[in-house]
Amino acid sequence: MSSLSDKQVDMQLDELAGWQRDGSSITKTYHFNDFIEAMSFMNQAAFYAEALEHHPQWRNMYNIVEVRLTSEDTGGITSRDIRLAKRMEHIIQPSRL
Repeated sequence: MSSLSDKQVDMQLDELAGWQRDGSSITKTYHFNDFIEAMSFMNQAAFYAEALEHHPQWRNMYNIVEVRLTSEDTGGITSRDIRLAKRMEHIIQPSRL
């Protein structure tokens, strides 16, 4: 798998609200109502990440989850990072209604 071009990453980020590029990674900070909601999000995302064999760098502080996605094997952002970011957005949608 190869890294996406800057143009490809920018096009994908246009569709991912709140995600931004930080060097060779994409990042987002999620804010939840409480710790349980934050952990539920992380658990759901973890199952998908495991299926992709692509694991995020993330940190939880009570109701905040900071996510950083990169593909270290290519040294850049790949379609796996984008797919995982899109799944994370899908996971939070019901809680935002």
